[in-house]
Amino acid sequence: MKIRNSNFENANEPSLDALHSWDRQHQLHPWAAMDAWREYDHMLVENADGIYLWDASGKKFIDGPGGMWCVQIGYGRQEMADAIAKQAMKLPYASPWTTVTEPSSILAKKIAELAPGDLNNVFFTTGGSTAVDTAIRTMHFMNNRLGRQDKKIVLAREKGYHGSTYLASTVTGKERDKSRFDIEDRLVHFLPDVNPYRRPDTMSVEAWCDEKVADLENAIRELGPDKVGAFIAEPILCSGGVIIPPEGYHKRTLEICRKYDVLYISDEVVTGFGRLGHWFASSEVFGIQPDIITCAKGLTSGYLPLGACIISDNVMARMESPNESVLFSNGYTYSAHPVCCAAALKNIEIFEEEDVLGNVQKVTPHFQKRLQQLYQYPIVGDIRGMGLLGCIEGKPDQEGFTLAEERKLGALLDEACEEMGLLVRPLINMAVFSPPLVINLSQIDDMFDILEKALERVSKSL
Repeated sequence: MKIRNSNFENANEPSLDALHSWDRQHQLHPWAAMDAWREYDHMLVENADGIYLWDASGKKFIDGPGGMWCVQIGYGRQEMADAIAKQAMKLPYASPWTTVTEPSSILAKKIAELAPGDLNNVFFTTGGSTAVDTAIRTMHFMNNRLGRQDKKIVLAREKGYHGSTYLASTVTGKERDKSRFDIEDRLVHFLPDVNPYRRPDTMSVEAWCDEKVADLENAIRELGPDKVGAFIAEPILCSGGVIIPPEGYHKRTLEICRKYDVLYISDEVVTGFGRLGHWFASSEVFGIQPDIITCAKGLTSGYLPLGACIISDNVMARMESPNESVLFSNGYTYSAHPVCCAAALKNIEIFEEEDVLGNVQKVTPHFQKRLQQLYQYPIVGDIRGMGLLGCIEGKPDQEGFTLAEERKLGALLDEACEEMGLLVRPLINMAVFSPPLVINLSQIDDMFDILEKALERVSKSL
């Protein structure tokens, strides 16, 4: 593995110091702290292969977060590079307004076949945020078409994350940090946290589920069924800390949406494309058929940016305007980008040829077993997981701990893992992981062995 030194090796290769300096001077990273954004010293990642990353010094890391929940087939896939290069040379771009390309047409058909029920209509976007934007705009368009101009409010959950564009951030309930961004308050109403870990000590999980289902129906009744247009829900609230709603919750909330003619939007940006061992989790895992599914991330395994908003035949029929020429004026310059679609097709082909879904189903029991064993450490307050998703929620010693103390705990665990060659995704007092879906049993053991050592070290230091 090549190691970059701190000086210029040649005129074409800047030093590590130079790269960090340029980064601090010129690049604003996502979620940067504005009191310290020029002081960051992010890891410079040089190479990747399989489930591993190497930094500029040549140190090897297990990629616990799988990029950003997305590198399903792992890094360094030559066949992906070849498919991307071939399409880039053949046709690098075509306007989605006036043309159709072979990759986008084939991919749309393939996604429709993989999606549950009558979700047969695919609108391609640039990623998850724009897929969520499209889903909400679809609801707006449909209700305007039906003469229901006031039926626009989206119900969403606290701790849910749906993106960072204007509409997607409006329906995101995960904020714990100070923010100076605006959202459109008139278009959203948040329901209380669905996390069973937060229930009162005397309340059963079943009673908690009843209460969370009642939250939805009560909100619809209080706001007015003529005002509520959609409920957006993640099968698992991933960025909120891998929050798994209680059993039966999704089916019961879907029934309430049907009762009041409220569209059910399933945000599968993380859970779609294999994370729980199926193409989509809504139907196969949770037994529901949403009106709209959003996906991205695993659609291309992170090799190129692409998202999709998958809309049911029923919703499309209600949007049609046979007696009036009305445009569905939603779209992006890079919608249905042919190179991105070619990458997605190759990604799906690799899934099928290598039985990636079968691997997830095979290794999940061991992954979850090792995860549950982490309860033995005193700083662990809760452990949550399903499929190849996991979260450790740390618990500081003292009662009434502050946000700063929670952050310190999370930072210590993150630092300990990184020092020993494992990357996790720190979320305040939580460590979240979603490794590439091609991970094997031995690599799972390697990952959890490091996690155990890190938890033991942090427990002693506290």
